[in-house]
Amino acid sequence: QVQLVESGGGLVQAGGSLRLSCAASGRTFSNYGMGWFRQAPGKERELVAAISPSGAGTDYADSVKGRFTISRDNAKNTVYLQMGSLKLEDTAVYYCALPVTPFLLRSRLQDYTYWGQGTQVTVSS
Repeated sequence: QVQLVESGGGLVQAGGSLRLSCAASGRTFSNYGMGWFRQAPGKERELVAAISPSGAGTDYADSVKGRFTISRDNAKNTVYLQMGSLKLEDTAVYYCALPVTPFLLRSRLQDYTYWGQGTQVTVSS
């Protein structure tokens, strides 16, 4: 079955950086776009960034453009989220996700079926 395991979250000061990783198994990783989502307390889960199966295509939420970078290593079945210039409002649980349908970059929440357990990112002032 599909397993997604995130790591790399933690506590960081505003303006700092973190890199999240998500190791995937159970599918031919290089056939699937991947996504990073986040959910803050009292808010809906939202897309942060998505990447195409090859890594050539990416999509970002407006709130993180220019600060976050999504990438992947298909040899390691791993997708990354490099987060920089972190703001208080970036505090959330971050999830990686894999869609049910392969071969395309997916940017909608409803396109994703498989989810990791989440990793907490807390940005302090």
